[in-house]
Amino acid sequence: MSNGTHEQDGRLNSGLSHENRDSWEDAIRTLNTLQTNASFLQQVKRQRNNPQEQLDAMRGFLERSGLQVEDLDQLNIIHVTGTKGKGSTCAFAEQILRNCGLKTGFYSSPHLVQVRERIRINGQPISKELFSKYFWQVYNRLEETKDDECPSMPAYFRFLTIMAFHVFLQEKVDLAVVEVGIGGAYDCTNIVRKPIVCGVSSLGIDHTSILGDTIEKIAWQKAGIFKPGVPAFTVPQPAQSLEVLRDRASELKCPLYMCPDLSDYEDRDSALHLGLAGDHQRLNATLALQLAQTWLQKQGWQGVGEQKSPSRQLPAVKWPFVLASPFRPSIPMVQGLQETVWLGRTQVLQRGPMTYYIDGAHTSNSVKACVRWFRHVALDEEKAGGGSVLRVLIFNATGDRDTAALMKLLQPCHFDYAIFCPNISEMSGVGIVDQQNFNVTLESVLTQCLDNQKNWNQLMEERGCSDPWDSSLPVDSLIKESQRGIPLLLAPSSERLLNCNSLVFPSISHALQWASQGRDPDFLCPDINLLHHHPVASSGSVLLREASRIQVLITGSLHLVGGALKLLDKSLSK
Repeated sequence: MSNGTHEQDGRLNSGLSHENRDSWEDAIRTLNTLQTNASFLQQVKRQRNNPQEQLDAMRGFLERSGLQVEDLDQLNIIHVTGTKGKGSTCAFAEQILRNCGLKTGFYSSPHLVQVRERIRINGQPISKELFSKYFWQVYNRLEETKDDECPSMPAYFRFLTIMAFHVFLQEKVDLAVVEVGIGGAYDCTNIVRKPIVCGVSSLGIDHTSILGDTIEKIAWQKAGIFKPGVPAFTVPQPAQSLEVLRDRASELKCPLYMCPDLSDYEDRDSALHLGLAGDHQRLNATLALQLAQTWLQKQGWQGVGEQKSPSRQLPAVKWPFVLASPFRPSIPMVQGLQETVWLGRTQVLQRGPMTYYIDGAHTSNSVKACVRWFRHVALDEEKAGGGSVLRVLIFNATGDRDTAALMKLLQPCHFDYAIFCPNISEMSGVGIVDQQNFNVTLESVLTQCLDNQKNWNQLMEERGCSDPWDSSLPVDSLIKESQRGIPLLLAPSSERLLNCNSLVFPSISHALQWASQGRDPDFLCPDINLLHHHPVASSGSVLLREASRIQVLITGSLHLVGGALKLLDKSLSK
């Protein structure tokens, strides 16, 4: 940034009202300049064998912002890591404790539509006014303390973590539920010294370039949040993971417990109902119950769940550590589980003949869970509605993930069309300041979409669909077409079988417009005629307009899901 911009930032904090209409977007634009780039990620990889270096850097940023690490002890933190389900676990735990009458803070990532979703008070994203207020306070303090020894600003996630701590302390929350960003041992949230309790949700393979390429290496990283004398809980994991968790807990002098099955909290005549769909949420719910119960007990709160004997015979499994005791959940706990909302995870939006199934699954385990959920709910809808049904997949994946492996898991859903698009809501760029990503280029994201389509077509060919779509159009031609406003990037060489159909679009908006064909009363297609340039688009349009129902699964990336929700639920942008 230029010096002139820095001077303007100072004026915003010292004299300009936070109600100024530009303050919010100015804050987001400035925040976006801190986005991590490739060089920073390479630095993280180099430092991963020296966690002290990373944590020392984070401690330095925290102190420059005006806080000491010891100040974070006041937040009574619940610290949660894992590969799959850590966000849902945090959401369950936060809702339970809020139902107990506590003032809660909740720090999570990534955001779906607006960045202030990452920092919540009592379940609600902080207001634009509060976000602007605390952003400029922290930013200007860090800017003022730059010198030859501390020349840099913290990267995007580190900055937001520091800002969240400021918000929670200033707003005087009773507790803060903190979701780890990536890993655990080297994550900047691990600057916390004394959480009240820690949790580890389901583990799997993800972020291999940073965390390692085996489940053992990843488990070691996740267990890095364990602290001496601080109880920690986990759920059933692969045997290799459990051994690593046990060894790390012993090394760090952390009492570690295995959560019982959710059915062990239930009486025979009163099943627990969850606000989040999917069988996998039962693991997240039992972990959240133990985290909330332990927090309440350690803080001396009354009315916690009453310990009970298991309602079933426990499986003959030799866990490497103690099995936590089930208990009878209190009324606030039962209600908390039922009332939990976590957008973009097993979410269903129904609009006329359109049904959108939205899930940000992006690992093998989470995609498997997504497929189980989608096949169940989609089949139920088909049986209830009757008539012809078309299924459309909208997919994208980012980072170092094996997208071919993820797409192979999705094929049993029997999609009539597969659509691939980048995590770009609209080509116009209007109103997407919260979703800007300066670490990728248009060329790179379109190349990824074409690679995804090629892999999908190869998988379909292996399943018996011959002669897949020609994907030979070069990326530079695609960029030129998208810049001219031509939304359909890949044309078929000729008519093919329906179950081989796959398309690439330059934005989520164009993908949704084609899939809905103007049949979503809340999402009309102003440029629908532009979607008819190629045979597959034209023939598909006819079928989509004539179908009794259209089922659209949007998955593969939380950023893709966020871009779709921005378009489908306008209230989230307010």
